[in-house]
Amino acid sequence: MALATFGAGCFWGVEYFFRQVNGVTNATCGYMGGNNEVTTYEEVKKGKTGHAEVVQVEFDPTIVSYDELLEVFWKNHNPTTLNMQGGDIGTQYRSTIFFHDREQKAAAEASKLAFARSGRWGLRHIVTEIVPLQQFHVAEEYHQNYIDKNNLPSCHLEY
Repeated sequence: MALATFGAGCFWGVEYFFRQVNGVTNATCGYMGGNNEVTTYEEVKKGKTGHAEVVQVEFDPTIVSYDELLEVFWKNHNPTTLNMQGGDIGTQYRSTIFFHDREQKAAAEASKLAFARSGRWGLRHIVTEIVPLQQFHVAEEYHQNYIDKNNLPSCHLEY
């Protein structure tokens, strides 16, 4: 198994989309990129810790490639809005890819460039960060698989 970590707004929707991908064996909501050694949802949602809401995706690379996961990432959020997705505003909702190794970094940078050149977003600049993996804080249990647990439609914006 391999890991990939993405931030694309509210982690409930991000987790939901990745769970639908064949070859994804787990998707875990959490926090990354902040200043605190330990953090909670209550702290992160205030936007003062520097953490992003992220989903750490465990996947079988013999079934789904990292490039295919990147495609899911780009297609299911707006990478042109700085620190927001829909009505969720703050650095905790930023568009970010946390790479786990040099290969993921190169793939993420190449896919960002290809997606920007695709014209999907017109002349708008893609603001997605591509940064090294940092400490992953698993979100509280009630956030895991939240949409299915609560029988909700996806809260995430589809573009």
